[in-house]
Amino acid sequence: MRRESQKERKRRAGLIVRKLGKAFPQAGTALGHGTPVQLLVATILSAQCTDERVNKVTPSLFARFPEASDLAGADRGEIEGLIRSTGFFRNKAKSIQGACQKIVQDFGGRVPQNMEELLTLPGVARKTANVVLGNGFGKAAGVVVDTHVYRLSHRLGLSSGKNPLQVEKDLMEIIPQKEWIGIGNRLILHGRATCQARKPRCESCILESLCPRLGIKPITASRTVSRSHRPLSERIQSHRR
Repeated sequence: MRRESQKERKRRAGLIVRKLGKAFPQAGTALGHGTPVQLLVATILSAQCTDERVNKVTPSLFARFPEASDLAGADRGEIEGLIRSTGFFRNKAKSIQGACQKIVQDFGGRVPQNMEELLTLPGVARKTANVVLGNGFGKAAGVVVDTHVYRLSHRLGLSSGKNPLQVEKDLMEIIPQKEWIGIGNRLILHGRATCQARKPRCESCILESLCPRLGIKPITASRTVSRSHRPLSERIQSHRR
């Protein structure tokens, strides 16, 4: 059976984008924030931590230190105490304060609005930069690739990238730039609600007809194999008919 062509993958990706757009029309980051710098801080805190936990910590943090200048000049130990429950709090406090100091010193106290400058901030890689640019400024410089987006991109057969950067590159090649912000947010929401890591709810998934289920264990041999368990090429051909 032949492999899916890039043209076919783009077409399927377009259908996935439309279905997710209907399911999550107002998709945005779940991280609570009031300003771009607060979104930057919240995103740094979200590393290896749930958004729910971050949102329990940030109200007190932002009440005490609302601006970049406040965090830049704060006592590091006080920051650590406020964010301790997010894990890796010492490294996160160092990154947050370092980023805010550079924002104050090099960018006039304002969060940079382009990828190149954002990546110069301590603790900021492409994922964080994409979250800030997309959700803070409405700028589509790339696609947010967190654990959910990484997992779903492989399961959906949209990428076989070995790291987040490769997955982002693959997604950017098959999805129009105007959809980059939305697809990242919507894949995250779909990953949390339906396409979960351990027990994906394939039977109720809105993408069932478009998904090859790569990496998901098939049903037992004693049961009839359903259409959702056919090989990728067979399922794609069936969908195209």
